[in-house]
Amino acid sequence: MKKIIGTLSVIIVLVFAQACKKDECGDCFTPPAPFMFEIVDKTTGENLFTNGTFQPAAIKVTNTENNENIAFSFLDEDSINVVVINTIGWKTEKVNLRFEISNQLIFSMYVDAERLFENCCSFTRYNEIVISGTAYEADPTTEIYRILYEN
Repeated sequence: MKKIIGTLSVIIVLVFAQACKKDECGDCFTPPAPFMFEIVDKTTGENLFTNGTFQPAAIKVTNTENNENIAFSFLDEDSINVVVINTIGWKTEKVNLRFEISNQLIFSMYVDAERLFENCCSFTRYNEIVISGTAYEADPTTEIYRILYEN
């Protein structure tokens, strides 16, 4: 009987030790980086939402692969006035977007996103990001794409 209890004790200790090894990673999850866009006048640099040229309610973002609307938010805190798309990159995918304001094409965007799991962490790698149909600047500090709109 002592031998059986001793063997069971060793098995229980090994099971718990093995469970601890599996949890060495802990919870490590990095959400995909959002895409943020500021629409400005190409000549003056003035934000076209701040000056009233465009209204946030007139924005439409569509996936051209299936004509589905893409969720976005409009950030207007401290007069920043940027469009935020944070639905891309939660899975491995290739996305073609059409960004319109008042039924007018502002720009198109292609994203090749790859969801990865390495070194105990999940994260998104953007293999390719292409913005077409407009000039733009990408600010590496704020990660905001400044769309240079020309009327």
